[in-house]
Amino acid sequence: MGVRNSYEDSAYAAAYAQLEFPGTYYLAFRDLPGILARHVSGKRALDFGCGTGRSTRWLGKLGFDAVGVDISAEMIREALARDADGDYRRVADGTVGPWPDSSFDLVLSAFTFDNIPTADHKAGLFRALARVLKPDERVVNLVSAPEIYWHEWASFTTKDFPENRQAKCGDRVRIIVTALADQRPVEDVLWPDEAYRAVYARTGLEVVEVHRPLGRPDEPYAWATETRIAPWVIYVLGKRARRDLQAE
Repeated sequence: MGVRNSYEDSAYAAAYAQLEFPGTYYLAFRDLPGILARHVSGKRALDFGCGTGRSTRWLGKLGFDAVGVDISAEMIREALARDADGDYRRVADGTVGPWPDSSFDLVLSAFTFDNIPTADHKAGLFRALARVLKPDERVVNLVSAPEIYWHEWASFTTKDFPENRQAKCGDRVRIIVTALADQRPVEDVLWPDEAYRAVYARTGLEVVEVHRPLGRPDEPYAWATETRIAPWVIYVLGKRARRDLQAE
């Protein structure tokens, strides 16, 4: 299945660079500081799939020494334009960068795996991320819940794509980010919970915590579906013990 990478489009990258944390996006990051405080002890972070650097800069504000990597030259160009002193690097598709083993205390991947189409491709990247992660530290994989493609949201619309509801694991789904000036649909890949867990099991990672953030009535956003259905899933992953892998 061919999936168009919207983020390699220079016009879309420029529009995306203006996006911070509106509405539904706010929920993706709202609870992460507490999650990271519970699970991550060090301060060296890899932001895998950093896009225009929004999440890399966010990590920096939390006190992390963060480097952002992405396959899109357009996105890295926008990241450097907004933050010339930041550490942003383009990497080849299927790689995570030139890092030695156990380089990072945290690997954050925010929305990146929404656009990666096959289990083998995903598994190869998770193996590489596990390799560069220090022992007893964490990968945090923030992804779109399948339900995000079926409903209306403060920052997204899917009403023009009723076919999303018939999509199966690995199928293309489409969504429009209403918070952007560029209203062209983004093409993602539907990947439900059980499929992510199967990939993790192949790659030496285990699920330590799963968080599904819901909107709260007292928050200053015009929630649509967010108070009832979580648009995001946050997986906190750790390396499986070597003895467990050897026993299989």
